[in-house]
Amino acid sequence: MTDQKVAVVGTGKIGEALLSGMLRGGWAPSRLMVTARRPERAAELRERYAVEPVTNAEAAKNADTLILTPKPQDMPALLDELSPHVPEGRLVISGAAGITTRFLEEKLPPGTPVIRVMANTPALVDEAMSVISPGAHATEAHLALTDEIFNGVGKTLHLPEAQQDAATALSGSGPAYFFFLVEAMTDAGIQLGLPRDKAHELIVQAAVGAATMLRDSGEHPVTLRENVTSPGGTTINAIRELENHRVRAAFIDAIEAARDRSRELGS
Repeated sequence: MTDQKVAVVGTGKIGEALLSGMLRGGWAPSRLMVTARRPERAAELRERYAVEPVTNAEAAKNADTLILTPKPQDMPALLDELSPHVPEGRLVISGAAGITTRFLEEKLPPGTPVIRVMANTPALVDEAMSVISPGAHATEAHLALTDEIFNGVGKTLHLPEAQQDAATALSGSGPAYFFFLVEAMTDAGIQLGLPRDKAHELIVQAAVGAATMLRDSGEHPVTLRENVTSPGGTTINAIRELENHRVRAAFIDAIEAARDRSRELGS
């Protein structure tokens, strides 16, 4: 466990999930700092996690690593506030969708090591996928520290930054697609005469079971689907309707739209 000091800057839901994951992973509260816009939010974090709330400037001056978790549109103003206080060699990790390492490097002091990370909301239950891309000045040691931090809330994957917008569309936005699907299936269950709570329970357990099979079986999803799809049975009728309504094509179009929006945010 590193003895570095880490500051989570702009501690919203994802920032709080990282904070709690680091604490569960063995980081001492004395090694962690947080910043928050509202004083009551800062007090809440101190009470809940025994960590030290500081100002953004204090975080930049005193932390060895800064984790920036603002909304993308708030990043330019935050960087302008932090940049005068960031010492040489300070590692800056950005969790803002679409914001490139080049943009961060241009806003921060020359030579600042920067790493871009897209972590999704399952970080709240320690099942995140965090996609990590280094900037021009980040070293293997910086990547190792970033892995250590984000492994506390799930899995990590290293990708070239050119693939980050695609990863954001698939993984960053991905949980919402599954929630949307569960919502639609729940409505179908109600239409078929099931109580909402029973339909929800059936669908959630089906989703958990299917995800576990995908993760643990090593089988291709086509094989797993075919194992459920008996000739002339109920499942093939459902699959036919999904294909008739171009659900597969709609998902591809939706994910491309998310990728395009991620690019727009970065520009």
